[in-house]
Amino acid sequence: MSPTRLSTVVLDAPDARALADFYLRLLGYVVRAEERDWVLVGPPGGGTGLAFQTEPGYVPPVWPGRKPGDQQMMLHLDIEVDDLESETARALAEGARLAEHQPQDDVRVLFDPAGHPFCLWTAAPQ
Repeated sequence: MSPTRLSTVVLDAPDARALADFYLRLLGYVVRAEERDWVLVGPPGGGTGLAFQTEPGYVPPVWPGRKPGDQQMMLHLDIEVDDLESETARALAEGARLAEHQPQDDVRVLFDPAGHPFCLWTAAPQ
């Protein structure tokens, strides 16, 4: 086993606290640590966390890419759900925005309040 492990994914945002609040509601996570312009959240039982860092010059990514020079998506979060329709509705009620382009029937592409794309998806029945 490697002596290293991924502990956190950090997302820049215009307001770290506001974006952390969105993901706390969406994922049921808890705050693990907080500073003035940085918040770390994660699952209550432990595991890889998400951190949010205030970046005054933050520019939201464009997805799908439209033209050269657009801020491109560099990563996105995949969130598995049991019921795609109800969890999409809940994400929208919490402040997400549905992307115009939906490339797959079993995935919903949304944007968080800071404009980061994320996907809700459901596994196909076995």
